[in-house]
Amino acid sequence: MAAFTSLFPSRRRQRPTSRARRPLPAHGLAGRDFLLLLLATLGTFANYAPMLTVVPLWTARGAAGEGGAGAATAVTMATTVGVQLCMGRLTRRFTLRGLLCAGALLLGLPTFGYVLSSGLAWVLTVSAVRGVGFGVVAVTGSALVAELVPSEQRGRAVGWYGVAVGLPQVVFLPLGAWFAAGGNFGGVFGAAGALSVLAVPLVMAMSGRRPAAGTDGTAPAGDAGPDEQAAAARDAGPGEQAAADGADGTAAADGAAAPAPSGRYGPLLRPALLLAAASVALGGLTSFLPFVLVRPDLAPTALFVLFVAMIAGRWAAGVWSDRRGPGRLVLPAAAVCAPAVAVLALTAAHEETVPVALAMVALYGLADGALQNETLVLMFRRAGPSGSGAAGTAWNMAYDGGTGLGSAGVGLAAPWLGAGGAFGAVAALIALSVPAGAPLRPGGRVRRACQGGTPGGAPPRSHP
Repeated sequence: MAAFTSLFPSRRRQRPTSRARRPLPAHGLAGRDFLLLLLATLGTFANYAPMLTVVPLWTARGAAGEGGAGAATAVTMATTVGVQLCMGRLTRRFTLRGLLCAGALLLGLPTFGYVLSSGLAWVLTVSAVRGVGFGVVAVTGSALVAELVPSEQRGRAVGWYGVAVGLPQVVFLPLGAWFAAGGNFGGVFGAAGALSVLAVPLVMAMSGRRPAAGTDGTAPAGDAGPDEQAAAARDAGPGEQAAADGADGTAAADGAAAPAPSGRYGPLLRPALLLAAASVALGGLTSFLPFVLVRPDLAPTALFVLFVAMIAGRWAAGVWSDRRGPGRLVLPAAAVCAPAVAVLALTAAHEETVPVALAMVALYGLADGALQNETLVLMFRRAGPSGSGAAGTAWNMAYDGGTGLGSAGVGLAAPWLGAGGAFGAVAALIALSVPAGAPLRPGGRVRRACQGGTPGGAPPRSHP
């Protein structure tokens, strides 16, 4: 019997041993480092999002009143933008991982201190330190996206990063307000602080290395191939061209200017302008939707629709960018934002057209989310080698600056023009910015690197 069965060996597939199983790759869209970055981003923004409503409520509980409540948010955003002005110098001196760890600590640890006092001076001091931390987190997180994935996956990577940024705003912003309304401020401060601090070991667990040349058949993340360099040169205007050229003012030998080195922002101005203009509407909507809607009770629903649509827009634009090439949705998305805000301004004040207004909120959210994703991918492409820090800084400054300007500008214009008129002016501002972005041309797919090295034969650079 044994001799007979030996003629027909078993065909059962043997399971590989634990040593034979392929480990999770360190780099790429499904890589370990990028997944750790997404988890760390969820933790830091789970701290930032609920504080937008909880800190003003905590300040108003003291003797500061509504004016002090607004001052807390203003101080946070002021120090956020202030530190972003210094990020170019910091990213050249320190590693992105180290800066992200420091930012998470500066954002999280002071949050525990809010509970000590609701006095205005103390709250403003804590908020100022947290603003510094958030500014560092915002820039380094977006810059690490470009460092951890190859160029052909960058659109989807930015999209998933946008999901990690937006999800805490959908979940924790209303949840924090709900707990604070019940008087549980200490629990909210403790949980938010812990979530940001817990992001530090996640960042430290990253490998700290960039993808090697030829990984997945692509050039290293952050390196621009010949197609990208030529597209950046075509897109750049005269002033941008000079900024992208070398120190002697001459272009590259092949006739296409190299993308802007780290710290030079000329080629990033056009996409930053479009993003800033569209973000003005976002700042106005997040602050004044209860005043523009004829039914203020629908404002929470409208904000929920807005943030969910923005997340969907960012993710869908990322998938589209990797399949069709970066930059193709920049102008269409910006062009959709203007009429969406204009129709919202015309319909929000009438009971019978409230459904149309909510639909316009969703349309604006989709378009603005797509614009956020596409401008960041385009800035990474135009920034070129080692320019991810400059691209992240320019993007965050445009986004935060536009949002802050919208919140303040709509508030100043509303007493004179009415809430609807103020949003109509914002729609006109967005429409006027679209022609400025007309020279931006869509880029093609990333060319595969020469086997065994970068397109220019240079050895791969290590993670900054």
